[in-house]
Amino acid sequence: MTPAILEQLTAIYHEWRTVILVFGVVLCVLLAGGILRFVLDRIARRLHPVRHAWGQGLLAAAALPLQVLIWVLGIALAGQILLRDDEGVFARDSMLAHGLAPARDVTVILVVMWLLLRAVNRIQDNLMRRASEQGRELDPTAADAVGKLTKASIVITAILMMMQTLGFSIAGLLAFGGMGGIAVGFAAQSLMANFLGGLTIFASRPFKVGEYVIIPGTELMGCVEHIGWRATRLIGFDCKPFYVPNAMFNTQPVINHTRMSSRRIMEDIHIRYADIDVVPAIVADTQDMLRKHRGVRHDFFAFNFSSCGMFSLKLSLYAFTVSTDYNEYMDVQEDVLLKIADIIRHHGARMTGPVASVDVPQWGAPGHPPGAAGADGALPPIPSSSRIP
Repeated sequence: MTPAILEQLTAIYHEWRTVILVFGVVLCVLLAGGILRFVLDRIARRLHPVRHAWGQGLLAAAALPLQVLIWVLGIALAGQILLRDDEGVFARDSMLAHGLAPARDVTVILVVMWLLLRAVNRIQDNLMRRASEQGRELDPTAADAVGKLTKASIVITAILMMMQTLGFSIAGLLAFGGMGGIAVGFAAQSLMANFLGGLTIFASRPFKVGEYVIIPGTELMGCVEHIGWRATRLIGFDCKPFYVPNAMFNTQPVINHTRMSSRRIMEDIHIRYADIDVVPAIVADTQDMLRKHRGVRHDFFAFNFSSCGMFSLKLSLYAFTVSTDYNEYMDVQEDVLLKIADIIRHHGARMTGPVASVDVPQWGAPGHPPGAAGADGALPPIPSSSRIP
């Protein structure tokens, strides 16, 4: 290459130096970001999300944010090149120069926060998947609580770092927060009550996602679908979602329908007064049937002659099923009641309900005037009494 060409190229470089440097930086940034993301994605795909839950989650979450981070640093470097004068000195007095460094630092903090939040989500999903494949029970409510607390810590730390970068005094901010905390607390009582209620749920775990709960005294009942910081989302038995403020769980009792150990069978069976003689045999045979029934818990059950009602004798059944599944419970209850009916029928007794006695006088009987109809002046005979069920 001749000296003339070198001098010409040098002159072109000095004339277009800024454009060439900016173009070179942007090109390098694009290539470096793309290569880094490709490499991290390939490594993350090779790692099994169950065996390498932490490493795979971190690499899979870091690929895109790190690419963006390289772009941000490259754009900041290109901006510094544009702000240099002809002698290569950085123009620190310009307004853009004053805002470039803080904007870069804040953007870097946001990207790192984004990376950590993505990593928490990926690692949490991997750990849940690992527990599921290994047959272990990992409480989704506790995992969700730990994840939310970790993400809240990351966000709060990032906000404090950004405020420090922008020149705000953290000590003064904390002092102001201490003085204004009372005013904010009064202004947001319901919000804080719901937040504390959410913390109580995560700490004591009276229920978790997937369980059915009932709040006595209200019409609120359903399956827990999501536990948030402000409210808990339930799916009613009619498949309609509704939201319960978490503060209610600090003041109202909660029945966890899913954690029951068994279901109750409680029925009253009525038989006729005329069957009083076979009541002991019916009670004995029914107790023996309950003692041998596979669907009934044998540690406690009761079947006894409980009272003499106004119209019938009452036998009371009180037992618990072995299974808590609703369909199995209904099958067991049906089978028990049908077997009790067979026992009653076997002893010649009859199940009955409320009855009433109506006495009808017999026409033509002594002491009653004869009727006008008929050849002898009397109506056809009618039974002296009729029992109407």
